[in-house]
Amino acid sequence: MNYKLALIASLTFGAAACGGASTGQPQDPMPTQNGTTSPGTTDPSAGAPGPGSPSGSPSPSPSPTPAPSPGNGTTGWLHTKGAQIVDENDHPVRLTGLSWFGLETANYAPHGLWSRSMSSMLDQIQQLGYNTIRVPYSNQLFDRGSTPNSVDATQNPDLVGKSGLEIIDALVAGAKARHLRIILDRHRPDSGAQSALWYTDQYPEQRWIDDWKMLAARYANEPTVVGFDLHNEPHDPATWGDGSSTTDWRLAAERAGNAIQAINPHVLIIVEGIQTVAGDTYWWGGNLKNAGAFPVELGVPNQLVYSAHDYPASVFAQTWFTAADYPANLTGVWDAHWGYLAKQGTAPIWIGEFGTKDATPSDQQWFAAMAGYLGTNGLSFSFWCWNPDSGDTGGILQDDWQTVNSDKQKVLQPLLAPLL
Repeated sequence: MNYKLALIASLTFGAAACGGASTGQPQDPMPTQNGTTSPGTTDPSAGAPGPGSPSGSPSPSPSPTPAPSPGNGTTGWLHTKGAQIVDENDHPVRLTGLSWFGLETANYAPHGLWSRSMSSMLDQIQQLGYNTIRVPYSNQLFDRGSTPNSVDATQNPDLVGKSGLEIIDALVAGAKARHLRIILDRHRPDSGAQSALWYTDQYPEQRWIDDWKMLAARYANEPTVVGFDLHNEPHDPATWGDGSSTTDWRLAAERAGNAIQAINPHVLIIVEGIQTVAGDTYWWGGNLKNAGAFPVELGVPNQLVYSAHDYPASVFAQTWFTAADYPANLTGVWDAHWGYLAKQGTAPIWIGEFGTKDATPSDQQWFAAMAGYLGTNGLSFSFWCWNPDSGDTGGILQDDWQTVNSDKQKVLQPLLAPLL
């Protein structure tokens, strides 16, 4: 999901637009707190040199937490079995959640805390039936000087003076108390924009890996943090399977995944797709066509989950939306790009992002078809998003940060799995 930022009064609020399109980026208006709009700007895909050593302010260095001993029987952790995610007793589970963004922006805190308490939001997420929250962050969150802001102290007195990392701790603790699971998502290197590759000049590969290692140590004994989404929406010039040290996302995912597993062998390693494979261009992070022939291979097996992102025509006018057999053709589109991995029993598929304003007939057809596909195939997912301030999709919450969009919730409700 790429973002657009605006300055509203004395507070900075980040607004999100949906995942990158195949031949350009949407430039939709961005909702602001008072319901007006301001022009959106394209989120540039950052070119970058090859992987390097860390630069910039260092990440926090908490005392290492001993990792649990290898094995899938550890209480609370999940692993994989064929196309399924399973618990420690090998019983199938599904992660059915949504993304709550903000920590990856210059607010360095989940959005909406200017309107409500974190605890009331977590209560509502649980009451609506979701069992997982995907939490985007940026590496800049961990730099000195990245101070959380736009958090109402009266409603969130427990967050006053906390760092961004400590706010994640509070979010994890709140989720744990409600039997929700957390998936951490490295959404951006810096708070300003996404990056095509997993590294940039300012945040090279080693910094990316070191921050994942830090998080792996911090939550090594906390199965509430059940998964790590390694890098959000790799896109051109990212490749898959060509062996390049600078563009092959599959190999980079293996490097980061193995470094994480050396600290915590139980966390799910989530690997998104890319944009273009053999001339076939798809959504950013959505193209997993090469994952079957060139799988991600980790040192600790049965912890890999593949992730795809998928969006409707209102985000970008992909060719399949104007096909004569739309929306019946969507099943074939999804099977070809990512669904085959689950149908062939290769690995689980988690739809890490999909979302819509649900305001046009085409979008409504897409949403219904996606819900049917998820249900028929028993797939896990994270809906984009909880926040109403997502420029292209809106959220489950409406602009008052309280009221639920009942039309969206009605489509998702039958797909929701029990708390874990």
